Amino acid sequence: MAERASFDAVVVGGGPSGSTAAYELARAGHTVLLTEEHPRIGQPVQCAGLVSSRVLDLAGSRDMVLHEVRGATVWSPSMRPLRFAAPETRAYVISREGLDRHLADRAASAGAEVRTGWRFREHHSRDPRGPLKLRFRTPEGEQEVRARLVIGADGVTSEVARSFRLRRPVEILPAYEAEIPVPDSTRDEVEIYLGQRVSPGLFGWWIPDGFGGARVGLAIRPYRDRTARDYFAVLLDRVSRRYGRPTGSPVGIVVAGIPIGTVPHIAGDRVLLVGDAAGQVKPVSGGGIYTGMRGALLASRVAQQALAQDTIQPEDLSPYEDLWKQEFGAEFERALLLRRIFLGLRDEQLERVLEVLSESRLQGTIVAFGDIDFPSHVASQLLRQSPALVSLLPSAVVSLFRRPGRRTPRLDFGAPVS
Repeated sequence: MAERASFDAVVVGGGPSGSTAAYELARAGHTVLLTEEHPRIGQPVQCAGLVSSRVLDLAGSRDMVLHEVRGATVWSPSMRPLRFAAPETRAYVISREGLDRHLADRAASAGAEVRTGWRFREHHSRDPRGPLKLRFRTPEGEQEVRARLVIGADGVTSEVARSFRLRRPVEILPAYEAEIPVPDSTRDEVEIYLGQRVSPGLFGWWIPDGFGGARVGLAIRPYRDRTARDYFAVLLDRVSRRYGRPTGSPVGIVVAGIPIGTVPHIAGDRVLLVGDAAGQVKPVSGGGIYTGMRGALLASRVAQQALAQDTIQPEDLSPYEDLWKQEFGAEFERALLLRRIFLGLRDEQLERVLEVLSESRLQGTIVAFGDIDFPSHVASQLLRQSPALVSLLPSAVVSLFRRPGRRTPRLDFGAPVS
């Protein structure tokens, strides 16, 4: 087995969170190896690619933007629409491959070594204060590198988490998505499909890409007798009914798993987890690009301080967990509670909730306070305004959401990237 060079940090996983961590550490002067198990960064595509301007600001570029979104239509289980429209851009449809490649290139420009086709296998170390030995399966065969620190950004089935015996998220939602040719691909709104028959456990989505297609997909709770692909066929039928004609043939199929829940520990002995590997995925929507990139920034901040020392002990890395909880703990607590309530609602109860939200006053609140990165913020506002909505939810939910919460980070809609 050929042995490669030693590094201050090895980042496993070339997605947005891994490349962000590699970039931050490399530009701080550390030697960094960024590995990706697939032959090409950004492939296969792993998500729907709908993001806020915060992601573009973190990336420092808008080159990957394909389309802008200003509104949304939520379709109830009985296919009654509830529409929201804002006067300004609220989200961006991006090329996920373009984002991944931009971030990996940025890390390489900062000095990180990037190697594709490298799959992490395991780690071992006889010296608790010395470097770790990491083994990879590569196109050239088994390879081994040394690292003072490892950052696991290798997704929901993280091999880094397994090797370091860090527990994974409590729930994994199967997701299935495809590109569908549509005539309305330039519309500036997304669509959400709710109901037990179409997407039990989350929702279905329709996201226009701006140039002839839409990303149509869903995520569900795992079932033994039905798969996400089975429910995808139901979703396509709903989309066909909505447009009054059959959909085009699906292409570019994406099959993935969405982690929902909290990982008890995202820092350990010379290891940090970020992104999906750390469960840094929004429980209400299943999106994780922004939260994963923010987690990578927090992890790299702690890693830089730890690498400045001769030895790295677990207590040197534990502040990362505190920083994450300070920034996202309250939001995730509320979002997980919202998800539990959502899972307990029957379709007829969902119909009633959407009926209440259709009041013009509440629609205005949703448009004013809606934020795809911090959905609990608008939930708090709605519960303060609507006794009818309060009556539909358990008192514990109302009590939690009426407590003063932390302010969400400022979001400048449509602001240019500096």
